[in-house]
Amino acid sequence: MKLTLSVIKADIGGFVGHSSVHKEVVEKVREVAEDGKDRGIIRDVSILVCGDDIALVMTHTKGVDSSDVHELAWNAFKEGTEVSKKMKMYGAGQDLLADAFSGNVKGMGPGVAEMEFEERKSEPVVIFFADKTAPSAWNLPLYEIFADPMNTAGLVIDPSMHEGFIFDVMDVYTGMGIRLKAPEELYDLLVFIGATSRYVIRAVYRKSDEEIAASASTQRLSLMAGRYVGKDDPVLIVRAQSGFPAVGEILEPFARPWLVEGWMRGSHTGPLMPVSFKNAKPTRFDGPPRVIAAGYQITDGYLIGPSDLFDDPAFDEARRQCNNMADILRRQGIFEPHRLPPEEMEYTTLPKVLEKLKDRFKLVEAKK
Repeated sequence: MKLTLSVIKADIGGFVGHSSVHKEVVEKVREVAEDGKDRGIIRDVSILVCGDDIALVMTHTKGVDSSDVHELAWNAFKEGTEVSKKMKMYGAGQDLLADAFSGNVKGMGPGVAEMEFEERKSEPVVIFFADKTAPSAWNLPLYEIFADPMNTAGLVIDPSMHEGFIFDVMDVYTGMGIRLKAPEELYDLLVFIGATSRYVIRAVYRKSDEEIAASASTQRLSLMAGRYVGKDDPVLIVRAQSGFPAVGEILEPFARPWLVEGWMRGSHTGPLMPVSFKNAKPTRFDGPPRVIAAGYQITDGYLIGPSDLFDDPAFDEARRQCNNMADILRRQGIFEPHRLPPEEMEYTTLPKVLEKLKDRFKLVEAKK
């Protein structure tokens, strides 16, 4: 029997500002989700919080894109939104772009990562959950986890991984996708995933049998709404061990910070900081962007966990470096490259300023 692991997240109101979620909002979401478990819609559920976002981690046997499971998540977020509105939380329900559920939450605001598989003898998974950034934040770590032997020794010394992996890459502007194999198409892969403003890794499969290894949310709120309504705050599922990278190999990319888009008003570049659950409360300039790592052991379809995998002093140096990088970038203020380039500002409030001033532009030099 195949099991489905679904992670569906949404921002339904921040406490205070965009830094965290009030416990009463979380408890309402949990209450609705647990009711769905009692009614047999899902087998198990766990709640994660990162910044002002809530994620439902659910196991079930209804397959990917199940209307029943997606509706349960939608209802949980809708009822959580009502609590958020009563408490006048900031941005209450901002990720719910529709008034009513219509079969699937994709395209309705919430972020979704799902995968279906036969449960192995031992089924450890790592779920990454980020706040104040975009789905392309996963491009670099997924490349290192599944294609870089300097990060993942198993690519060299584990026969079950030695053939490599297949990367499913999507163009977020067109919805078109392409599958590329590593290592033989590695340079072609990097052409796309290095362009993080446009291309995102949607999933990764083991090449030898096309067994799914990772699944990421790819929804971009601004492209759905046609305006800036908040950053996408993506989730990522990665299966570990026994033919997949070890947990330590999966976490290793986060020990060396890199820059992502998002941060304040979704309009700035910042370092992605790996933090424990208790420190996933971005406050400095609404950041820097944060990521948590929740480890679960799946047993007979039930979730044992989560284990707080970044609650480890081994990541202290990464956090220190993130703070140094944040200082350097904040010195740039509103100037690029800290602020995103114009093409990435298209869905912020900047176009309203440009529209107001457009008639004041005068030709000062003829084009050659």
